[in-house]
Amino acid sequence: MTDIAHNVATETTGGAELSRSLKSRHVSMIAIGGIIGAGLFVGSSTTISQAGPAAVFSFAIAGFIILLVMRMISEMAIAVDGVQTFPDFARAGLGHLAGFLSGWLYWYFWVVVVAIEAIAGAQILHGWFPAVPELGIGIALMAILTAVNLMSARAYGEFEFWFSSIKVAAIIVFILVCAAWAFGLTSPNGATFSNLTAHDGFIPNGWGVVLAAATSTIFSLVGAEIATIAAAESEEPSKVISRMTVSVTLRILVFYVLSIFLIVSVVPWTEIVPKVSPFATTLAYMGLPAGQLIMEAVVLVAVLSCLNSGLYVTSRALFGLAKHKDAPLWLVQVNNRKVPVRAILIASLFSYFALAADAVSRDVVFSFLINSCGVTMLLLYLMTSAAQLKLRRKYEAEDPGRLQIKMWFHPFGTYVAIAAMLVILVAKGLDPAASKELWLSLLVAGGFAAAFFVFRRRVA
Repeated sequence: MTDIAHNVATETTGGAELSRSLKSRHVSMIAIGGIIGAGLFVGSSTTISQAGPAAVFSFAIAGFIILLVMRMISEMAIAVDGVQTFPDFARAGLGHLAGFLSGWLYWYFWVVVVAIEAIAGAQILHGWFPAVPELGIGIALMAILTAVNLMSARAYGEFEFWFSSIKVAAIIVFILVCAAWAFGLTSPNGATFSNLTAHDGFIPNGWGVVLAAATSTIFSLVGAEIATIAAAESEEPSKVISRMTVSVTLRILVFYVLSIFLIVSVVPWTEIVPKVSPFATTLAYMGLPAGQLIMEAVVLVAVLSCLNSGLYVTSRALFGLAKHKDAPLWLVQVNNRKVPVRAILIASLFSYFALAADAVSRDVVFSFLINSCGVTMLLLYLMTSAAQLKLRRKYEAEDPGRLQIKMWFHPFGTYVAIAAMLVILVAKGLDPAASKELWLSLLVAGGFAAAFFVFRRRVA
């Protein structure tokens, strides 16, 4: 961080600063873990059931959009003075209102993710231990991971490193096992790639369905921007951010596209059931003992990983908002380990309330939480894209040397990403089954926009 940026941060937060205790290996695995979750292990079943083997293209299209956004973030992370985290880019490029909206929407998105993952984790463990109340399990999970986050950023980094390592190892093993079967090394009937075309062809329902499936698939791929949050507490943030794009590329190509390709090569796509893990279905199809239990364990790790990351991200998002005087300054108070305790506890309390409300009225609460943040990340990515266009023009005119990393095919790469995201939002609005996500998310965004003018008047 430059001296000027350091002084500004210190003055606006009353001297409170976060630690720089995360290693490069922590940030790398945090980036990987941010995108590998239940969306891949379970949610991919819906995409496959809709698009058939061509679901590979749905994931590739969605992954390409996310990759473009990550490249924009990499460009701005190096070019903008100081250590910038994801919500700060909208502020730097578009102004105070965009920064306020970006910060609070990002906080809201992840605090809801924390609540959802706590509920999901409790459901999995309750299935294993039915005698233990689901609410009690959820509270215990929240308490444990809240304690981890309260220890230090290093403790969060270590837990997330191992959570992510388990997920990565599970996917690698899965890919190797499936590849051996698909190539006929372990299959009793030889190679199984004929499944790619055996049931009404590779694209059984047409390209329209493939593109439509990409609109839901993209929400399984968000989360890589967590690396920008963690990099602010790393020992070498600029270097870490500059590596992020490559790691995201490999993650999308290997962990998502390859695993989906092998699933539809091993199992006839017609046997994939929505909301049932296609990974578990594939293991069962190959006759692997305890395949369902293994995948439940992996999904549980993915859930705990997201819960852990969510607590971390929401606390740092609040810290960033308070740093810019868009949230009460008392939120930025840190303990002697430079951990924003109050910000962490607020996120934790929100989840306890969500768990209790879910226990009283499951369908209503769970549905509202999911729908009200359904397209929030796309709104944030749109603001980030607009900020990149504006900042790129500014730096090209004033100081081209800042642009050490550049957005691909500028400005067309950014325009393609923006157009693709707008198409997805329009598709959501026109789909009766999904339009609720769009309108509730816009309602929440409108509420935060209104709060900006109220909060600004009070501060003034």
